[in-house]
Amino acid sequence: MIMPDSPIRFPGLFGDWTFTASSKAIDIGHGVYWYGILIALGLLLAALFCMRQRKHYGISEDDLMDGILWGIPAGIIGARVYYVIFYLDLFRDASGKFDWGKAVAIWDGGLAIYGTVIGVIIVAICVSRRRKFKLFAMTDLVVMGLLIGQIVGRWGNFMNREAFGTETTIFCRMQLTLKTGQLIEVHPTFLYESLWNLIGLLLIVFVVAKHRKFDGENTLFYFLWYGIGRFWIEGMRTDSLYLFDWTIGGAPIRVSQALSAVMVLVSAFLLIWNLKVKPHKPEELYVNIVAARQTAAKDESENEA
Repeated sequence: MIMPDSPIRFPGLFGDWTFTASSKAIDIGHGVYWYGILIALGLLLAALFCMRQRKHYGISEDDLMDGILWGIPAGIIGARVYYVIFYLDLFRDASGKFDWGKAVAIWDGGLAIYGTVIGVIIVAICVSRRRKFKLFAMTDLVVMGLLIGQIVGRWGNFMNREAFGTETTIFCRMQLTLKTGQLIEVHPTFLYESLWNLIGLLLIVFVVAKHRKFDGENTLFYFLWYGIGRFWIEGMRTDSLYLFDWTIGGAPIRVSQALSAVMVLVSAFLLIWNLKVKPHKPEELYVNIVAARQTAAKDESENEA
């Protein structure tokens, strides 16, 4: 177990320089943790970015605000439910009965990003049906916000001294202190994932979105890119969620790796299908459909005048 608020060093990068800030920003009640502050900051930056980009996807301000207002709580609930399901034994009392108090005590930690993704997708489906816009135009916009939230949010893991990997001697290793006083040097997997997501965001903004051929292309690229990175990084982590007690070849199955593998294969197939096998016409993009509607409405208004 890691010492609470363990000193953090990166001896291969910064020598003896030590980071000693507490995981709590404000020590009131259960405490206001940097983890929560960074997640909130990530959500704010994601919302601002999506608001600036929405016109490129034909999404109105009202549609996006509906998605944000419903998507944020759904994403948090989804992240918690996903975590509780796969760590169910942690939420039982001495008699084996499910402890609802522990389950809702989100301030004690325990969120899973795939639960957030599932929650956000469910909200996007519901909002798109209610407000009559194209689902995958919205998800193409939202996945960029998800990446921003993940980029920033992973630094909450750094502040909590969690989500690190196995011991290593790599140049960017992170040094922590165990409760026994022993020093360990581990893979800073939070950093790997944050940087991987930053590269993915830049690729979507400056490459994929610039040449987008169909609604859903950004979305599929996100699942492909994030799935590859998460499969690789998850293999190094020491706090993985496991698929109950199931095994393959005697080894436990990491939930995130299994889900990532499926996600990568499905996304790659659908990208190839939509780009090569069954290509789309420019006028099928929702942003072009909206532009055509607006032009037609304007022409009709001018004719009536």
